[in-house]
This record gives sequence, structure tokens and C-alpha cells, in this order.
Amino acid sequence: MGLKNKSGANIFVETLGLAGINKIFTLSGNHIMPIYDAVFGSTIDLIHTRHEAAAVHMADAWARLTGKVGIALVTGGPGHANAISALYTAGMAESPVILFSGHAPIGQLGKGAFQEMHQADIAAPLTKASWVCEKLENIATDIAKAIRIATSGRPGPVHISLPTDVLEALASNANNLTINSFAPEASAINSTELIALLNQLKQAKKPLILAGPMMQSKNGRIALHSLEDFLGIPCIGMESPRGIGDPSLGAFSEVLNQADCILLLGKKVDFTLKFAQSPGIKPNCIFLQIDPDQDEIDRAKNAVGSRLSNVIKADIPTAIQAIMKLDRNNLANLEWKNEVQSAIQFRPSAWNALPKASNNIHPVQALKPLQQILDSHPDSVLISDGGEIGQWAQACLSAPNRVINGVAGSIGSALPFAVAARVAKPDAPIISVMGDGTFGFHSAEIDTAVRYKLPFILVVGNDARWNAEYQIQVREYGKDRTIGCELLPSHYEKVCEAFGGHGELVQHSDGVLPAAKRALEANLPSCLNIMIEGLAAPNIKRG
Repeated sequence: MGLKNKSGANIFVETLGLAGINKIFTLSGNHIMPIYDAVFGSTIDLIHTRHEAAAVHMADAWARLTGKVGIALVTGGPGHANAISALYTAGMAESPVILFSGHAPIGQLGKGAFQEMHQADIAAPLTKASWVCEKLENIATDIAKAIRIATSGRPGPVHISLPTDVLEALASNANNLTINSFAPEASAINSTELIALLNQLKQAKKPLILAGPMMQSKNGRIALHSLEDFLGIPCIGMESPRGIGDPSLGAFSEVLNQADCILLLGKKVDFTLKFAQSPGIKPNCIFLQIDPDQDEIDRAKNAVGSRLSNVIKADIPTAIQAIMKLDRNNLANLEWKNEVQSAIQFRPSAWNALPKASNNIHPVQALKPLQQILDSHPDSVLISDGGEIGQWAQACLSAPNRVINGVAGSIGSALPFAVAARVAKPDAPIISVMGDGTFGFHSAEIDTAVRYKLPFILVVGNDARWNAEYQIQVREYGKDRTIGCELLPSHYEKVCEAFGGHGELVQHSDGVLPAAKRALEANLPSCLNIMIEGLAAPNIKRG
């Protein structure tokens, strides 16, 4: 790639183009104006947002839905600081995102430059790598390095700060990159060691394979399903902050407690597994592990000690491919596999017999009718925010593509996720569920969706309170000691209309599906403001 006599900003844009990147989620500002100018005449589209954190959330959702690296571009100083919190959500979701931030000029550092800040240091704890691009000659190679880091091993976010004088400088030589310069680094795996690990897994009476968030994309879940069929061993993906109590996994906790051998396939031993301790997991359960990170292997050893019987350090896609190339030797217990699947699919029968309701609609009644829309397309998208309403959504709804708040347990990302989902999936139905509290985080991104003609259905569960916090206070301190949970039963649908979208207030349980169909027909960013009963998230158990 010849980059002679071009500005650093031109090099930046052309390098992203060579990497196959054609979307940047961004918010403008002084330090990155050279890049905005360089975009003219390129193959890159800018999706211009209303908040820097929203730009990162959009890059995160884009990465999860497309399998490609997501790019966010923000200005320096306060713009960079605004974007930082969203990196945590992306990191815990194992999402390959790169945050590029403008930066005070190198030549002015230490002199009190405009918005001077130790940006790389601030981003470092939330990223796989974070640095300042210090000279023009590094721009192309730094971008390639960032993409490799973000997509290799356990995927995750990377940050690079781009000083203004580096972006404005003119190139005096050429950088020669090829498409291979951006390829993730694959790990090798020893087939003898892999066979030994699998033989140990197959000897168990009730084995399980647990995968982490990176395998919860549409393609990741397809790969896990193929692995489950190949081995005859249940493969369960985990990406919820509710861990083994994830409502989308039904009564999974009941079968997890029976497992005698668990293969951690990129799944961290953390709070979502109750740190691999009893009562969530049998005290004598044996663990096997395949993981790309030595830190996670060490964490598992510290948690379970000698019960960690066999470990292979390798990236997960490589491991799955290697397993699928082995001779098929299915010795699994079919009865056990069926029991696990039955537990995961279980939902209380009472959910099917709820009486019609007005104003205080049960969350199941507010959400379950929407499955018809998600079932209408082979590439539909379900997005779920956090809080109690998010857990009800994950219990009631499913789709080929699912993007949730993830292990981070964050809230407020569902609306930016929906914007990016429409960019990634131009034709599929998109339903994004969030609470009335989190509507306030990024409601201005409805403006972004209207400007770019990006329709979706935003479902707001309106119980006029911060319900997750309310439920905690009731449970821990009693009903007479709740504080800071109250909200107004506001007309969020009118906010959407004010931005140029479509909005409806839904007060009857039998009005949910008709309203959703009208929203689809409107072909606009749409908000269904559904008045719900503020119930605690479901804790699904059989019997």
C-alpha cells in the first residue's frame, strides 16, 4: 500500500480500508477533525452519534453481530473520558473493539495543552492494550497491531490515542501492509493432548462443556451446537451477569449441580460460576480447561486446586476446529444430554395462563408476544439491557442473533446496540428491550437512528422505578427501607416521536403484538412504552 506524501489522517483512513473496515461509530471533536476531512472520497461511512460511550457501545454490538472488529472514534480529553466506561461492557463481553481517541499534540505535551490527559493510562485497565501513536510512521502498523490484539486469543477492546500533530503530519516514506498484516494470531494445539483431555471428559457420567461470551454470537452458538452433536456432550454458553441463574438457561442450575466433570472452554471461573464452589457445583467435580490466557488458567487453578485435572492453552476456535477433525467417538450419555436440554428449555407453565391485564402488565405478557416477530426472519436480532426487565426478556425471547449487556452487568447500552444492529443487519427485525430507568442513558441516540434511517423496535418496560435496586432493597432491608428507586410513569413513546420516530403507549396485554406490528410498518425507530408490573427477575426452578 503506497502511502507517500499523505497526511497521517489519510494514512489512518486508507489503512482501515485495507483492513476491510467500512464503518466507524464516532462523535466529532477538535482533535479528530483531520480524520473527518480524510474520510471524503473513501469507502468508510461515519455513523455520527450523540455521546461517546454510545459510539463504543455501537462498535461493540457491530463486532458481536458481524464477527469483525468494531471501530469507535472520539475526540480527546473529555470525549475520551466519556467513552471509557463502555469499554468495560465490551471487554467483559469479549468483543473485539478498537477505540481511537484524538489526543493533544505531541509537541505540546507537558505544557498545558488543550484537553491534555494521560489517555492511554486511563484506558489501560479496561483494554487488552492501550498506547499513544507517537509518530506518523507508526499509524498503519499501530492499526494492524491493534486489530491483531483485539481479535487474537480471547477477543477484547484495544485503545490507541492519536495526537493531532501526528494526524496532520505528511508522510515521507511508504508503509507496505497486506491484508495478512491484520490477521489474528492462531495458536497451535497438540492433538495427543487434546485426545487425552477429551477421553477424560467422555469417561464422566455427567459431563458438561461450558463456553464463555465470545462463543455467544450467532456463528459461535452454531459452532457450539455442532460440537455438542459431534461429542454428544451438552455445550452451554454463558454470558449473563446472573451466571448459573441466567433465566435464558431455564433450570440449568439444577443440572450443573449434578455434573461430575466440566470442560471450561474459554469460560472464566468467576462469580458467574460461583467461583466453582459448592453448592452451585459438586465439591468433587473434576475440571478440564482450554483457554488462551495464562491468567485465566491460573485463576482456575487457584479456585479448584487439584480438581483442575487437565489444561490446554489454546484459542477456542482453534480448539473446536481441532476437535471436529478427530475421529468421532461418541460415548456420551444420551439420557444426561436430554436432561440438560430439558432443564434449559423449561419455563413455568403458569406463564401460559396469565389473565389479561391493564396497566400493570406481567412482564411475560409484555414480551412473549414479540417472539412472533423474531420468528419471522432467519436473521432476527434480540437485544436486552440489564435490570429485571432484561432478565424477563432473556427468559421469554430468543433469536438467531442476541446481544445483551453481558457479564459486565451494565445498563443503558440497549439503544446504541439497536442502532448498530440495524447497520449490521439491514433487513432483519430488531427488538431491543430496556427498562424505563435506562431509557435516560442514551435516549438521544433515537436522533442518530432517525438521521440515518435505521428502524428498530425499542420496548420500554415501564414500572416507574429502578426495579433491580428496589428488589435488592426489599430483599435485604424490607419494604419500608427503599430509597432512590422512584421514577415517574413518563411517556417515553412521546420522546421517540419528538426525535422523529414512532411511539405507542401500551396499557393492555392484548395490545402488545398489534402495537409491535404497527411499529414494523412505520419503518422508523419505534418505542413501545409498556406499562408493566414491577416484578423481580425470574428464578426458574422445576417442581
